[in-house]
Amino acid sequence: MSTSIETVLHPSVADLRTISVFADLPQEGLQWLCEHMTLVELPAGEIFIRPGSPADRLFAIIEGEVTGELENGQKFMAYAGRITGMLPFSRLTHFSVTVRTSRATRAAVLHKDHFAEMLLNIPVLQERLVGVLTDRVRETTRADQQRDKLIALGKLSAGLAHELNNPAAAARRAADYLRQAMTDLRAANVQLGKAEMGVGARAYLTQLEYDWAENATHQVALDTMERGDREEQLMTWLEKRGVDIAWKLAPGLVDAGVTEQMLEQALPKIPKTVLADALTRLTASVTMTRLVAEIQHSMGRISDLLRAIKEYSYMDQMPDQDIDVHDGLENTLTMLGYRLKGGIEVLRDYDRSIPKIPARGSELNQVWTNLISNAIDAMKGRGKLKIRTALQSDRVLVEIVDTGSGIPAEVHDRIFEPFFTTKGVSEGTGLGLDIAYRIICNHNGDIKFDSKPGKTRFCIWLPLHRALDKPSAGAGETTHYSPEDQATRNSG
Repeated sequence: MSTSIETVLHPSVADLRTISVFADLPQEGLQWLCEHMTLVELPAGEIFIRPGSPADRLFAIIEGEVTGELENGQKFMAYAGRITGMLPFSRLTHFSVTVRTSRATRAAVLHKDHFAEMLLNIPVLQERLVGVLTDRVRETTRADQQRDKLIALGKLSAGLAHELNNPAAAARRAADYLRQAMTDLRAANVQLGKAEMGVGARAYLTQLEYDWAENATHQVALDTMERGDREEQLMTWLEKRGVDIAWKLAPGLVDAGVTEQMLEQALPKIPKTVLADALTRLTASVTMTRLVAEIQHSMGRISDLLRAIKEYSYMDQMPDQDIDVHDGLENTLTMLGYRLKGGIEVLRDYDRSIPKIPARGSELNQVWTNLISNAIDAMKGRGKLKIRTALQSDRVLVEIVDTGSGIPAEVHDRIFEPFFTTKGVSEGTGLGLDIAYRIICNHNGDIKFDSKPGKTRFCIWLPLHRALDKPSAGAGETTHYSPEDQATRNSG
């Protein structure tokens, strides 16, 4: 805390009437505050509160503006007329924020030792300051939830950028090779057009071009050693027949699945004087066919990803509609595909007879994202992820099971608490399961889990039809509710 706030000056009644919480207090109440509050005046850029300093004072900003920055980078601002700092009933012990004046600032300061006397002399302030404290908690929670969503969105965006970059790069690379193949094809056609070839030889060459292109579409990938051997064999064959660009033709012929036997069969029907040009044309044509297929595959992958993004976010659709839970699960797996490639096997056990259910699809996708992301984290990139759906009476069950390290038994009761996390610093905000819990509750559903090392299972029940009353949890196992909901159930 800046030592400059230790001052003998006191605010005036007029000063305190600029504070919304104090504005309509009776004169005697304002006079009591004036006598017990001190006045601080700071220039712009001065540190108002330092992190780690005791949270022992209430600040009422009369003029100016202050800006706070938390350790995680989040910022907030407090303007003239607002109350900040320590408040009655707050459990804050030390400030974790740096607060600096954005402009020249005047503030009235009340030490917490006077809180009890203040509430005794001015009882109306109890409700008002509790309201200020509640609003502050609500705003902080909302900001943290928004930050959690942005972090999740950032991770998804990075993953999607990587996923889109792979097929885009493949398509661009194929397009570059396609341009070269077209150039080679034109050059070969020019030379063949000048050559003295009979009608039969030209017809045979055309048929051979078609047959080799068809054969190329059914080729399987070769390992590096086998491919190298085949290229070397074809290069030797071509060089013996006087083809001086054997090094250039051999790779394309291998891609087409051409063997020495096929070349031997074709050799008698192609004039030796045009053998190099004929093979160039054949190789270029086959290469073009293969490259076009590669471009189609790459663009199809991009199209699938874009479709998944649109369906995942329910873009251009009403938020509340009849949805297929399987579509949401599959779109979520597509969005998280970049995290599943390292060694996670996805097992699907879907009951496709389940009808569509009334829900907000984008919110449920947020639930699937949080649960599947947690499962991936728990498995550290290697393991089995099982997703099961089933129809249970008038509800849909979705189970997400992973083979990760499990949730420690001692924290089972806290899993759905806001801001509670078992992850390391900067790895999680502790809001993912809280958000998932609230979304499921808003859908009149239930969520529960059981966990042990090697197996963690989350079960979600969603009603088939819109309902006014929340159904009970699934039978056979204890449901783990958030503390707020549990308190409500116990009191009911």
